[in-house]
Amino acid sequence: MGSIANNLQEVKRRLSSAALAAGHDPAAVRLLAVSKTFGADAVRQAHAAGQRAFGENYVQEALAKIAALADLRPGIEWHLIGPLQSNKTQAVAEAFDWVHSVDRLKIAQRLAERRPAWLPPLQLCLQINISGEASKSGVLPEEAAALAQAVAALPRERVALRGLMAIPEPAGDFDAQRLPHRALRQLLATVNARGLALDTLSMGMSADLEAAIAEGATIVRVGTAIFGGRS
Repeated sequence: MGSIANNLQEVKRRLSSAALAAGHDPAAVRLLAVSKTFGADAVRQAHAAGQRAFGENYVQEALAKIAALADLRPGIEWHLIGPLQSNKTQAVAEAFDWVHSVDRLKIAQRLAERRPAWLPPLQLCLQINISGEASKSGVLPEEAAALAQAVAALPRERVALRGLMAIPEPAGDFDAQRLPHRALRQLLATVNARGLALDTLSMGMSADLEAAIAEGATIVRVGTAIFGGRS
């Protein structure tokens, strides 16, 4: 692996190439740098190289990093992409800009209740268990539309439902990788047909971002290709 700055440039090149190949505007695909298990110094390096949005999986680890990088606020965006328990909703509602892993109405309600009034609305995505894996969190696809409508009805000055997120099973080739991402895109269309106007598909990681972008990803979550392998 090269430096974080060089890795970022290479990932952005991949992102742009994939978008152009799919006939999409590269500017419509946002890069979320997944900094879980990497320290504040690594985030600072990526920020210095122009990266602004960072994804974290573990609330306690993220809160320590956010505090250590307080001088970079408000020019940095923090996204929670890992599972969220009810007892952590207060801290998350106060510290994060996005939560991608909402899979129950209770979690969204608590985030709405606890979002400070002086902050902009917390941006939410519903996590969908698109591959139907027993070990994965996320709402089942057939339950997504009802949950989306319930979350969208929460106070909009506190939370804003933006779209869907998924972590599909790893797949070998490009065509196989596209299938779960296509299913998520089609599910977004189904949800929007119920009267919503969601605009975000959070899908695709280091190994399958090209397939995700081909199917319309608007946020790709990339860690390893930017920061290196995790020990």
